[in-house]
Amino acid sequence: MPKLKSHKGAQKRLGTTGSGKLMRVKSWRGHHLEIKSSRRTRRYAGKALVHSTSEKQVRRLLPYL
Repeated sequence: MPKLKSHKGAQKRLGTTGSGKLMRVKSWRGHHLEIKSSRRTRRYAGKALVHSTSEKQVRRLLPYL
């Protein structure tokens, strides 16, 4: 059986916690931060857990995660 390739775009954006849950980076934090309010940018800060409905798809993209 050949090795499976990881999806490089997903590999850069997703990771796991110590307990094995999937983590993702929140969106809307890329650029144009001057026009967004502090309240809004704080909401986008940090990481979030991947929803259980998307977990199967992520595991398929990242087989060795």
